Amino acid sequence: MGIANFTIEARDGQARAGTLETRRGEIQTPVFMPVGTYGSVKGVTAEELKTVGSQIILGNTFHLMLRPGVEVIEKFQGLHDFMHWDRPILTDSGGFQVFSLADRRKIDEQGVRFQSPIDGSQVQLDPEISMRVQKALGSDIVMVFDECTPFPASHETAAESMRLSLRWAKRSRDAHGDSTAALFGIVQGGMYDDLREESLQGLTEIGFDAYAIGGLSVGEPAEERAKVLNFLQDRLPQDKARYLMGVGKPEDLVDAVANGVDMFDCVIPTRNARNGFLYTSTGVLRLRNQRYQQDERPIEDDCPCYTCQNYSRAYLKHLDKCGEMLGGRLNTIHNLSYFHRLMASMRSAIQAGTFQQFSREFYASREKSPSTVA
Repeated sequence: MGIANFTIEARDGQARAGTLETRRGEIQTPVFMPVGTYGSVKGVTAEELKTVGSQIILGNTFHLMLRPGVEVIEKFQGLHDFMHWDRPILTDSGGFQVFSLADRRKIDEQGVRFQSPIDGSQVQLDPEISMRVQKALGSDIVMVFDECTPFPASHETAAESMRLSLRWAKRSRDAHGDSTAALFGIVQGGMYDDLREESLQGLTEIGFDAYAIGGLSVGEPAEERAKVLNFLQDRLPQDKARYLMGVGKPEDLVDAVANGVDMFDCVIPTRNARNGFLYTSTGVLRLRNQRYQQDERPIEDDCPCYTCQNYSRAYLKHLDKCGEMLGGRLNTIHNLSYFHRLMASMRSAIQAGTFQQFSREFYASREKSPSTVA
């Protein structure tokens, strides 16, 4: 097994505050992982990521194997040196990107064949190739190769998909071998409790360093996602880290932490930053609103980030309107800072035994300003 010792330091209800050990250092949970698809969190440097509080980032196996290619990254002894980042990296297996290809892919027992979105060439991806690529990337946390079950899906379709993912999980475990990188299994099964239970049982029999919850954030209603999390919270191994893939909005993070989840990733804070959506403690500030044209205030008065300490809403609105790349960079710095501070606040509340109060105050602050920050 890889290096992924997980210690729970405090609980408040189902919410957990813990420490995940990796071969490149410890991660305090709950944790949010910025997405660096091509080995870059869009618009920000490694130093800026550290300054805003990033402990770990996510890279994308599918995209990196296509561009720049494994042979390039191997010349730099892995993704860390290539992108100048010395903290842990988690890489997804490529399964979700294959899912998004739709009509360009062909799935069978061996794996997936698809047409490259870059040059149209035929590409093969399977559990063994995914493990080999993630090893070459030097990933500290490796995800098994799986098929992401679509939504909606019939019970029969979800069952076939989940069982294929289980067989691929076993092949991923075998191919991972004695690597010191942690290997996470992924619980699938769509919106069906019996299939989620079958998937989890199969994965725990194979044995993984931690467990992710996949097949969510694919268009399902929030109440369906909550139902799956509620079902799994008492069934997932208590002594292993739990990772909810592809989620989410601040409200989603608070809800999932309340359901015992420890790790998250999503493009929302960075993508929305580039489109003028800025997160604050009272809701979303829509920078393109005319009211901010002469607003001298920072995005948020008590925010310690570089952007809030140095720039006004009016200036950020000006940059956005002119399409200046600096605007996207400054907005990204703020949004990532907000997300990391949100996770740190939840961790502190769990340790203090006040998470329920924190959650109530979090939602109350948004009810006062449900759409646009004043």
